[in-house]
Amino acid sequence: MLAAASPRQERYMHISGVQTVLPDHRYEQAEITEAFSRLTECDEGLLRRFHEATGVRGRNLALPLADYAKLDSFARANDAYVELSLDLGERALAGALHKAGVRPEKIDHLLFCSTTGLATPSLDAKLAQRMGLRPDVKRLPVFGLGCAAGAAGLSRLHDYLRGWPDHVAVLVCVELCSLTIQRDDTSIANLVASGLFGDGAAAVVATGRGSGPEVVATRSRLYPGTEHLMGWEVGDHGFRIVLDADLTGFVEQVLAGDIKEFLADYGLTPEQVATWVCHPGGPKVIEKIVETLGLPAKALDVTWSSLREHGNLSSVSVLHVLQETRGRPGAPALLMALGPGFSAELLLLHW
Repeated sequence: MLAAASPRQERYMHISGVQTVLPDHRYEQAEITEAFSRLTECDEGLLRRFHEATGVRGRNLALPLADYAKLDSFARANDAYVELSLDLGERALAGALHKAGVRPEKIDHLLFCSTTGLATPSLDAKLAQRMGLRPDVKRLPVFGLGCAAGAAGLSRLHDYLRGWPDHVAVLVCVELCSLTIQRDDTSIANLVASGLFGDGAAAVVATGRGSGPEVVATRSRLYPGTEHLMGWEVGDHGFRIVLDADLTGFVEQVLAGDIKEFLADYGLTPEQVATWVCHPGGPKVIEKIVETLGLPAKALDVTWSSLREHGNLSSVSVLHVLQETRGRPGAPALLMALGPGFSAELLLLHW
C-alpha cells in the first residue's frame, strides 16, 4: 500500500500520453560496425568485439550511414542536429498529444531535454512555434543531464503540476547520439559508445487531474566526486564521450541501497514493486541492477528488448521503455535512470 509522506503528496501527476519516434534510417549492428571501422583507425576486430558485447542488434540513425563521412567538423554535426531534432521532436510531441487527446494550444509548460547538440534560441522555442503553442507557454530547456534527463524531466513535470494541477505540462527529449561521432578517438570508451548509442525522440503529456499512470513521488540522487564516471569532454572536436570502467562497480555499491531507502519511505520493498521501468544503460549495468535488487529474471524484459532493438537512446530510452510497458492496474511501479554527475533519478508510480 502506498503511504503518503505528507498531505501535499496527495497531488499526483498523471501520464496521459507517451510517444517515441525514431529516425527512418535503420541498420543492423554489423552494418554500423563496418561503416564506423572505415571512418576510424581503430582495430576492426577489437571494434567488432566491443559492438557485439553491447547486445544491440540494430539501431536507427539520424543520417544515412554514407553521410557520416561528411561530418568533418563540430559545426556541421551541430547543424544537422538542429535540423533533424526539430523534426523528430515535433513528431513525438504530436503523437503524445494525440494519445492524450490534448490540443497543442492547451499546453501550459514545455520542458525540453537534450545533451547531444546546442542551439540558441533553444529548440523548444522553435518547436513551440512549429506546433502552434500559445505565446505565453512556459518553456524550460535543459542541457547536460544525459541519460537521466528522461526520468528527471518527468520529475520536474511532477513538481510543476503539484503547484498547477489544472495545467497541461509536456516533456520532449531528443538525442542524436550518432552525430557526436569521434573519428580520431580510439579509446575503449568511444569504441563501446559507437556500438551502444542510438538516435530518437520522445514526448510525454502530463496533467494534474486525468487518466494514466500516476507519479506518486520522486527522488534525485547526486553522488559527489564521481564526475569522472560519465559525461562529455567538450572541445573543438565537439562532444567526446567519458565513460569510466568503474561505472558498473559504483552502481553495484550504491544504487540498490538508495532504491530500497526510497521505497521504504513509502512503505514498500523491492519485492512489492510489480513493474520496473529502467533505462537501458548497457548490459552490465542492467545485470547489476537485477542482481543487487534480487529481481526476478523477467523484471527488466522491456528494458532488455529496448536495448537490443534500438540501443541506448540516452534520455529518450527510459521514455521508450515507459511507452512499451504494460503495468498491472493498481500496482506500484518504479521508474529509474542514471546519468552524468554521477546521478540517479527515481520515480514511484501507481499504475
